[in-house]
Amino acid sequence: MKNKFSNNEDQDSENPPKVSGKLPDGLKTAAVIFLVLLVLAISASLIGKGQSLANTVSYTQFRQQVEMGHVKKVIFTEDSIEGNFEPPLVEKTNTGEEYQIKSFVTYMPPIADEGLFPLLQEKDVTILTKASPKISWVSIILNFLPILLLVWLGFQFIRRMPSQGDGVTSMLKTRSKVYDTTGQRVTFEDVAGAAGAKQELQEIIEFLQNPERFLRLGASVPKGVLLVGPPGTGKTLLARAAAGEANVPFYPTSGSDFMEMFVGVGASRVRDLFKQARQTAPAIIFIDELDSIGRKRSLGIGGGHDEREQTLNQVLAEMDGFEKTANVIIMAATNRPDILDPALLRPGRFDRQVTVDSPTASERLEILKVHARQKPFAADVDFEQVARSTPGFSGADLANLLNEAALLAARRMKDQIGNQEISDSSDKVLMGLERSLVLTEEERRLLAYHEAGHAVVAAILPNADPIHKVTIIPRGRAMGVTQQMPERDRYLFHRDYMLDRMAVMMGGRAAEELALSIVTSGAADDLKQATYLARKMVLEWGMSERLGHIALGGSTQTFLGEEMGANRDYSEATAQTADREISDLLEEAFSRAKDILTEHRAGLDRVVEALLEKEQIFGAELMALLEIA
Repeated sequence: MKNKFSNNEDQDSENPPKVSGKLPDGLKTAAVIFLVLLVLAISASLIGKGQSLANTVSYTQFRQQVEMGHVKKVIFTEDSIEGNFEPPLVEKTNTGEEYQIKSFVTYMPPIADEGLFPLLQEKDVTILTKASPKISWVSIILNFLPILLLVWLGFQFIRRMPSQGDGVTSMLKTRSKVYDTTGQRVTFEDVAGAAGAKQELQEIIEFLQNPERFLRLGASVPKGVLLVGPPGTGKTLLARAAAGEANVPFYPTSGSDFMEMFVGVGASRVRDLFKQARQTAPAIIFIDELDSIGRKRSLGIGGGHDEREQTLNQVLAEMDGFEKTANVIIMAATNRPDILDPALLRPGRFDRQVTVDSPTASERLEILKVHARQKPFAADVDFEQVARSTPGFSGADLANLLNEAALLAARRMKDQIGNQEISDSSDKVLMGLERSLVLTEEERRLLAYHEAGHAVVAAILPNADPIHKVTIIPRGRAMGVTQQMPERDRYLFHRDYMLDRMAVMMGGRAAEELALSIVTSGAADDLKQATYLARKMVLEWGMSERLGHIALGGSTQTFLGEEMGANRDYSEATAQTADREISDLLEEAFSRAKDILTEHRAGLDRVVEALLEKEQIFGAELMALLEIA
């Protein structure tokens, strides 16, 4: 059964539906007509004005042309004289360019020229007259139609403003909508794993359901609960489940919903959100991605942000300010608690942090069973093995894994999802899509030795994780992959495990040098990971024989979500010693890998031939080729 939250406004048939913010079709048509008429009127005005200015001549020029016999016919109107010059009148522009005026327009002088008509008769000029145009109702309507249409559009816009949330003031209101949790709702039964987080949230639920039991003893429940964990671990789902268990109004929102280009809008939305929650208390307010508004103030890096800081200040004031928020629990989620402002984490605000970590193997098994409820699986699917082979996967990753397997089964025209589809979808999620590369036989052999080197070293070393699969099928950015399957989830790593792990990383380069006497760029990522691990051992974990039990990592600065670098708080001599220790660890790991491959050279060659033939082999077959029980 799918669990959904339903909006109260959507399900209440008595409430009228909100008017859409889009203009109706009639209003759109009127706006288009208005724009067309406005463009035509401006164009006609400009054209007429341009022609009038180009043909206008002075009355003196007109008299001179009449006296010279260059005018044959004139037309008199109420205040102007029109006609043609024969030949055309030649004039010059300001830049000295010549142009001709054939048809002309001039205007009568204020004082009547009594000698004009005798002069026209003397020069045998034909005189015509033209009555002034009469003003009609049609011309008046056409002239005033754009103005009337503009007034009507403005009236319609003003009339529609109240239906869109009180016009401009609607931007100051919160975008969060209360969700109905009385019908089908998410509860803790729908959330697999996260037992510790559920236990922490159970106290909040009991307070919302029966606050008198706590208030009678003078206890106060934590005002804010901060859910901390990697992306995809179910922080938002846990918040919804807590609201469903408590059966109280739930106000979900995101930190970005408060941010606008205008300073003060975010603070106003925070005030409106808490006001709505108080009116329906007891209630839960949930702010997702709290770090978008809750970053440390005045870091001095990248400049300030007045809108974000004012929004954060308002959140702080609402949580523990002058006005107390009774029976309103504020929950928030973030995957970057290290960049939050300290004022958010003090007692009285987000004073309780609930860690929602990546699920363990048993929790991954529960999550897989939840997401497999409505999917048909074949009998060969072993969810326990899938859970063991996906260390570090979050709940969202596991859901995506099964969905990819279902898509693969559908493309292969199968009625059930088999173990092969899950294995292929796991490879796709971890490594990317399979690539069709045309490799030479030499390149395929080189790739096979590289991956076989990793696999053989991992199979021999006692502290290395068992091999699950070795493949030379290019996927994503990787040309081949050696996949290990931990026997259990590890939380503490001892030094011998780290040394064996670095030796496994060096196995690919060692196999290339041993079998083919060459080194390639294919070991670039292996060297990078091994160097990172050795640096961690020496500088942060105190696993150095020369430096002893000391951490030299230094403090880091964060900018735009990334670490800019560490401030070195140790001497140059110590840095040189650390560099030598890191180099020695890497060389030792390479020597161990090469010695193992030299000792088991026959088994290495058998693994390479099997990879060239089948392109991938699994752990049991690998151990059989190495003749290891």
